[in-house]
Amino acid sequence: MDNFYLSVNEQEIISKYLKKGYLVHDISDKSNLELISNRIWEIAKKCFPHELPNIPRDDFFNNTHQFLSVDLLNPFRVKILDSIASDATLRLAYFRIAKDILDIIVGNELAMQLRLNLSIQIPGDESSLLPVHADTWSGDSPFEVVVWLPLVNCYKSKSMYILPQNKKHAIDDAFANSGNSTSEMLFKYIESDIESLKINFGQLLIFNQGLPHGNRVNLESETRWSMNCRFKGVFTPYKDKKVGDFFEPITLRPASLNGIGYIYPEVKSET
Repeated sequence: MDNFYLSVNEQEIISKYLKKGYLVHDISDKSNLELISNRIWEIAKKCFPHELPNIPRDDFFNNTHQFLSVDLLNPFRVKILDSIASDATLRLAYFRIAKDILDIIVGNELAMQLRLNLSIQIPGDESSLLPVHADTWSGDSPFEVVVWLPLVNCYKSKSMYILPQNKKHAIDDAFANSGNSTSEMLFKYIESDIESLKINFGQLLIFNQGLPHGNRVNLESETRWSMNCRFKGVFTPYKDKKVGDFFEPITLRPASLNGIGYIYPEVKSET
């Protein structure tokens, strides 16, 4: 992508994003990354259904399946989410770790999802699957991006998959030929074109949520912990998820604030 008004670095990043529809990005703000990880760890210990042995944070995240049965997993996750929802510091830290890449991919006047999401996928668990989907299929605006943050190293089936932008013809062909197919049938149509993403702790993924993505049964020996949150340009079109009930403007600039509040003067006409 050549644009006289953008730096060479911005042009390179944008070209990569437009080609694939996603970027794996190294987080430069390590302090806020540690804040997030440590805070989730503290919340998890308080929400855990029984006493935990004295183990390091990362050992717990990677080996949660050794301490928690599948039937207790979702109630545990929901309790953590309730605590996350009341912690404004976490949302701020989440924005800050992604700000540099959001500025380039989305812009600097943003709306942010009100609630951070958390996923925990233990090995062999078929109850935590996210079938192939694009968020735009269920009411999300095509102007949104997802910032996906792993709290552990993610790879192969311990990670998520995505159909890259340059392979999007695969899902178009699947819809054209599949009729009333199930999500599993759609997955089989595109399976040879998807990419399973390798993302280490210390990196984040930003992706176009209009591209098909999901996860499969975790066949690795470790548990996955990951978070996600949606961002969009505050003045770009919304669909079913609106400002106030799903999004919150977070970085409005003075010119926009002035424009929003501007009232044109009334001119009395001569009679």
